[in-house]
Amino acid sequence: MVSQIIFILILGIAIVLFWRAVSRISKNINLGRPLDRKDHPAERWKTMFMVAIGQSKMVKRPLAGVMHILIYVGFIIINVEVLEILIDGVLGTHRIFSFLGPFYTLLISAFEFLAVGVIIACVTFLLRRNVARLKRFWSREMTIWPRSDANIILVTEILLMCAFLTLDTSDTLIQRASNPQYSGFTISNMLVGMLNGSSVPTLEFIEHFCWWFHIVGILAFLNYVPYSKHFHIILAFPNVYYSNLNPKGEFTNLASVTKEIHLMLNPESAPADAGNAAPPERFGAKDVFDLSWKQLMDAYSCTECGRCTSSCPANQTGKLLSPRKIMMDTRDRLQEVGKNIAKNGKFVDDGKSLLNNYILPEEVWACTSCNACTQECPVNIDPLSIIVDVRRFLVMEQSAAPQELAMMLNNIENNGAPWQFPASDRLNWTSAL
Repeated sequence: MVSQIIFILILGIAIVLFWRAVSRISKNINLGRPLDRKDHPAERWKTMFMVAIGQSKMVKRPLAGVMHILIYVGFIIINVEVLEILIDGVLGTHRIFSFLGPFYTLLISAFEFLAVGVIIACVTFLLRRNVARLKRFWSREMTIWPRSDANIILVTEILLMCAFLTLDTSDTLIQRASNPQYSGFTISNMLVGMLNGSSVPTLEFIEHFCWWFHIVGILAFLNYVPYSKHFHIILAFPNVYYSNLNPKGEFTNLASVTKEIHLMLNPESAPADAGNAAPPERFGAKDVFDLSWKQLMDAYSCTECGRCTSSCPANQTGKLLSPRKIMMDTRDRLQEVGKNIAKNGKFVDDGKSLLNNYILPEEVWACTSCNACTQECPVNIDPLSIIVDVRRFLVMEQSAAPQELAMMLNNIENNGAPWQFPASDRLNWTSAL
């Protein structure tokens, strides 16, 4: 009973802390502007099944894709084993699903194979990050914390899987001490040699230690996830569901701007109270409040894998732009704003903004708007939409465009075309024909 009470307390605390962390993130995301993404539900479900569940974008890079699928499948399926441990912990039972007989043996054996696959995949990822030192994992935005975050998760997953296998191995030897015909499970049967010769009390200690280490480690992992890039294991599914289904390259327009243009083209259509209309909203985005909730969800869904940055032509040619940094900066600023609101009850101006304090104008002007980053992202994040909104603010609110672009915009405003001559002179080139 003491063990059950301790376990229930630990479980309850873990659930409460996780719920609080998720609620905080939800509040931060809801700071964004409203955006309707409820259209075409059938297409959205199809996209989610292909991209988020089916991992269709991951396998474009075969080695990383296969290794990630091993971890992904292991994470999903081994949760059945976790469910059994949770029930055992609450009820004080031992392998409560064992009544399934041969099917249970087959199930746990499959879990053990997946556990080995997860260990192999995690070791491979650790080697790629820390020994091979792939360039995309060592970009300037990948400071000590992002690199450490990835390593912490990978090492944790290895330890949890090792504890699971050791738990099964020690339990197999304990069962065989009283029942020599006990079959055990596939992988743990191969590992019994490590613990052969140990006394039953020693085996029971190892089993109990691994049981507690495994389940408490999973609950700790659960509460670490909202503070790390690995929150994508939860947000990837809704983030892909609410993907932008419009053709890539199709930009959005502010309704207020579109309305003004229509009125300029047809003044007679102006309503009688047009002069009393509310002032237009801010053009573009200066801070996270100016972004949509989906853009903020994108920031929290970023896996920091760097596929976007490694495919960015501007980044490849040495420009300052890194689409991954855009997403990481947006998330960092959003978390800072969330803490500000939590502390003061409302947002108190801190003299900072997403633009300039986190994202520099030089970064967004380096973007060619080619959409390579959105195409490569495994969870359909759209860094380009944030870049375009920041550009809009620079141009429409601050008139802070690069000289070449400013000249073109002035020509369009004055001449109706990008060129430095009036419309009446456009056919002068034909005079010699």
